[in-house]
Amino acid sequence: MTHRLELSIPAEAAGERLDRALATLLPDMSRSRLKALIEAGNLVAAASGATIDEPSFRVKPGEIYRLDVPDATPPEPEGQAIPLDIVYEDADIIVVDKPAGMVVHPAPGNADGTLVNALIAHCGDSLSGIGGVKRPGIVHRIDKDTSGLIIAAKNDAAHHALSEAFAAHDIQRAYKCLVWGLPAPKAGTIETLIGRHPTHRQKMAVVSRNGKEAITHYLVELSFGLGAALVECRLETGRTHQIRVHMTHIGHPLIGDPVYGRATTARRAQVSDAAREAAKAFPRQALHAALLGVNHPRSGAYMEWESEIPADMRELIRILGTK
Repeated sequence: MTHRLELSIPAEAAGERLDRALATLLPDMSRSRLKALIEAGNLVAAASGATIDEPSFRVKPGEIYRLDVPDATPPEPEGQAIPLDIVYEDADIIVVDKPAGMVVHPAPGNADGTLVNALIAHCGDSLSGIGGVKRPGIVHRIDKDTSGLIIAAKNDAAHHALSEAFAAHDIQRAYKCLVWGLPAPKAGTIETLIGRHPTHRQKMAVVSRNGKEAITHYLVELSFGLGAALVECRLETGRTHQIRVHMTHIGHPLIGDPVYGRATTARRAQVSDAAREAAKAFPRQALHAALLGVNHPRSGAYMEWESEIPADMRELIRILGTK
């Protein structure tokens, strides 16, 4: 099905690019979506009936255009009724407290049971379409075994606005992690390039060139002697595995990290035998997305959400603090 919109160019839009003028008239659609519809031949000038397929075409006041907008197609993958811990939801966004063990996107080896499957089922018809498909717009990711807050867009305009905010680093994100050893100083900034590991291509690493800028601000919140610490990390950038790579880079890998952890660090840690064994047995990287703050994509108002450290990390903190 397709619905037709009739759009009149106002006086203040004189000389504007066509896609920009239409984006002002249709705030619920992103400019990139409108550009794609124009290029696909879905726009005609009412006066002449001519198809206008050039997004950069300059408009004149009073011109009337007819835009055919296809209904959003069914989502791929399919929705699945998976329970979600929903922290906030409105017509534009949804914020979920993701449990450890849940994959965000379907991928080979994880074709279903993902956050995307769950969001498609939960949101249903409130998903108005991202790029013409009824799917949630995921603008950032957290690893399968990282718990905590993640935001998704429910429509094209919200997705575009959130994507721009993340690209501009205009998002507040704070993570809690448990690391081996006690970072010194107890507060600081790690600023490096992060790229693919030169030999282990499945890993990321601090590199001297051909990487992307990565900035992490850290603060020790609780120390367990010199053996381990609870650290808050605030991200200024959002590179793949950034906190895990950065904390390993300064000699304090995350407890439970199967990729970036170091067995020698665990053996040498100055903690009790019981604490060492509990930490070594911890089944995931001890990392939790605890705070998320964004400017709402429609109202522009700043919104912030927090998530408590989950039970498995709280229990590990208790054991680490036991003499």
